[in-house]
Amino acid sequence: LRALNQQCSFKKIQQKKAAVNNNSEKDREERLALVLWRRPIVTLHYFLLETFITLKKWTLKLWQRRGTVFLILVLCSLFSLAYSTEGAHQKYVQYLEKRFLWCAYWVGLGILSSVGLGTGLHTFLLYLGPHIASVTLAAYECGSTDFPEPPYPDQIICPDGGVEGSISLWSIVSKVRLEACMWGAGTAIGELPPYFMARAARLSGADPDDEDYEEFEEMLEQAQTAQDFVTRAKLGVQNMVQKVGFFGILACASIPNPLFDLAGITCGHFLVPFWTFFGATLIGKAIVKMHIQKLFVIITFSKHIVEQMVSLIGSLPRVGPSIQKPFSEYLEAQRSKLHHHTGAGTPATENWLAWVFEKVVLVMVCYFIFSIINSMAQSYAKRRQQSRQQRYTEEKTK
Repeated sequence: LRALNQQCSFKKIQQKKAAVNNNSEKDREERLALVLWRRPIVTLHYFLLETFITLKKWTLKLWQRRGTVFLILVLCSLFSLAYSTEGAHQKYVQYLEKRFLWCAYWVGLGILSSVGLGTGLHTFLLYLGPHIASVTLAAYECGSTDFPEPPYPDQIICPDGGVEGSISLWSIVSKVRLEACMWGAGTAIGELPPYFMARAARLSGADPDDEDYEEFEEMLEQAQTAQDFVTRAKLGVQNMVQKVGFFGILACASIPNPLFDLAGITCGHFLVPFWTFFGATLIGKAIVKMHIQKLFVIITFSKHIVEQMVSLIGSLPRVGPSIQKPFSEYLEAQRSKLHHHTGAGTPATENWLAWVFEKVVLVMVCYFIFSIINSMAQSYAKRRQQSRQQRYTEEKTK
């Protein structure tokens, strides 16, 4: 009889687990269906409510740290006073403002690129990569890197006295080092939310409001039976980070790695110290990985490589010459702009390649904004589902 009772209890537990899993799967499917192009009014309504909840939460956190907030406001007031007061210090103030805004711009783009567990705006392809490419083309065309210091004007102008063939790879690397390292530091900062989320969930034992963390826990449970390549690759990253520590995180952060979000979740889950995780991530992304990507772009857009690519495009059968022409016209237009000083009557012709790139950037930015709205609306929907489940549990226990 005792064995039969135990067997019945086990079956009931298994049935309850199956029912909970089915309900969770239904709730997840319901949340994923909440997107702008399917249910626009409900999605926008939930997005606004989630925004209000988030603002309220952050306001309470700022109030709890009102001493720090007051100190920051005092420092901002002093800087504002120094900024608006005439005097010999103005040149230093303007220099600091120029550098701060330039660094903040690239740090912000780096954060956008990595925040959101891989759904962020790919700002390297849209902003930093084209910027490095334009500086590389300009350096080879001008024979010098003596353009104005960052931030560059709207148009790079060749300085007088440039000598063709005097440009080295390392001079271009030095020219774009500041913006590249700031972008890399921004990507490191953008990796912190998964770390803090997983760490808080492990310390509190609560169910985090994140489906990537739930997938991570499922992966740990199925670690022994994993067969597909993607799961084994994720487990490899997790094992490297867990066993090697600082140097494992550094290795994962130093190469283009789409699975690095998993490293942040792993470090948070196994309570890796903050400075171990962030220090290795900062060194890997802002120094090692950034120089690899930077060298790749500079070498790809060096003068002889670009000329070979254009000639290779022209050698394609049938469509080669028709595709080669707009590329050649675009490169020639960019070269001519580099030698036209302000007010010298630069021709205002627009190439269709530039037009297409602008529209691609616009589409990517719009998609990123839509993904933020959808994600926040789905977060609010999960709040409603959890509240409903809690009320149901309370009513059942009464």
